[in-house]
Amino acid sequence: MAGWPYRLVTTDLDGTLTAGHGWGFLAERLGRRRQFEDTQREFMAGRIGEDEHLRNLLAIAEGASRREVLRILAETPRVAGIPEGIRRIHERGAHVALLTHNPAYVTGWYERQFGFDAADGIAGSPQFRAGLVGPARAVRADKTAALARLCHKFGVSPREVAHVGDGRADAAIFPLVGLGVAFGARDPLVRKAADLTVDGSDFRRVVDALERHPPTRG
Repeated sequence: MAGWPYRLVTTDLDGTLTAGHGWGFLAERLGRRRQFEDTQREFMAGRIGEDEHLRNLLAIAEGASRREVLRILAETPRVAGIPEGIRRIHERGAHVALLTHNPAYVTGWYERQFGFDAADGIAGSPQFRAGLVGPARAVRADKTAALARLCHKFGVSPREVAHVGDGRADAAIFPLVGLGVAFGARDPLVRKAADLTVDGSDFRRVVDALERHPPTRG
């Protein structure tokens, strides 16, 4: 493919860059696995919406220490090739950002660790208070508006964006951008909504795919 048509690559986090759901791993390490399983079950059954599910997930970490949370983030299983993939995207002159329903203390760690240029995806974010994770009562899911904010931040059109994700919130983003990539997605609806599917557990395969595929919407 001649040139590089993507000026911004956005990617989901949980289930996309993590091996399994990152909040499931965090809940396991904090001894709160049942909280995670309960909200997952209610959400998948359609008995609660995205916002309530998000607040339930964030409540898993409430009261945990900054040191403990950051240690668990460092230990969370992830796909291979994240820093190398980000470096390749940067070499193409594009930015790469997290578009995820995760609080700033999580995305900030990933930005520092792997070189993401920005992160967005929720309205409101719990903060550390006296070294402990605070409550998340006013938080809501906000990926569509977050996409617009990221485009404004980097001065790009949505058609110059490739979004990578594995969930239904990502499937809603796919038709809004130049290319929607389902990476490691198991949900048939997500795979169907994507312009391109990439399987495996190495983020460099996503970058390889972007090298070969021009935007679907341009």
